[in-house]
Amino acid sequence: MNCTKCNYELSDEFKYCPMCGASVLSMRAEMTKNVKHISAVSPSKVPNMVFVQGGFFVMGMNEANRKVAVLSFQIGETPVTQRQYEHVMEKNPSKLKGPDKPVECVNWCEAIAFCNRLSQMQNLTPCYSIGNVTDLSTFESSSPVWKRITCNFTATGFRLPTEAEWEYAARGGKYLKPAQFAGSDDIKKVAWYGENSDITSHDVATKAGNQLGLFDMCGNVAEWCWDYMGELPSGPMTNPHGPSIGSMHVKRGGSWLDDAQQCTVFYRSGSAPTGKSSNLGFRVCRSVIENVM
Repeated sequence: MNCTKCNYELSDEFKYCPMCGASVLSMRAEMTKNVKHISAVSPSKVPNMVFVQGGFFVMGMNEANRKVAVLSFQIGETPVTQRQYEHVMEKNPSKLKGPDKPVECVNWCEAIAFCNRLSQMQNLTPCYSIGNVTDLSTFESSSPVWKRITCNFTATGFRLPTEAEWEYAARGGKYLKPAQFAGSDDIKKVAWYGENSDITSHDVATKAGNQLGLFDMCGNVAEWCWDYMGELPSGPMTNPHGPSIGSMHVKRGGSWLDDAQQCTVFYRSGSAPTGKSSNLGFRVCRSVIENVM
């Protein structure tokens, strides 16, 4: 690209124009505003689910002995959008408004409540319960009763993916190829992140998908997982659901605010279940009953 101020030819590594000193990042942000990004998926009121055949993969970064077996499951084609969240919950808590942008400013408890409400709307058996209660929207996120939440992984309803399911899907499932990001080693092709986002989220599926046809697994908004945050065990695992107790939950994928390292398929961080921000959302998952590896 050429400098918009003095027309000097700029290299990718320049942060400022060496001729006039103008900010290259600001120029790129201005150019991004003027480009219409077309989504690869049609707007929908409920998440479109993609089948992921079970298999094995090496979880994490440089962990040759951590071979993980994952059962088949379904996962949302994109993060849950504001259109979808409002259809189910009749409200939109997002700060960065747009019907086909990912919903954000949703904490872990609210994401769980969404899953159960969507399951009930689709006449499916809810996965989550606190005691005998499945309408979890009646509980305040700060309530200690959330420590009693259980997940029935054999139920037909919607749920959050486990951390292992999320990473397996991000890597492409049985079609996985070594790549730092979901579908490519070139982050700009597959993710909205700190250097190309113009400091905002974007409509889902306006970047390329991965081998499974999943979009925004890296970048746009980080995504809640079911698991409590903790050190990954060493050695082989079969369909892990994470630690049984903890105070933080895993979030994956990085966001429009993050650097490239935080958007890799193996980067992991945690947040309190009541935590929410404009760069944190979620996508839904469903178990496949009668799994065959």
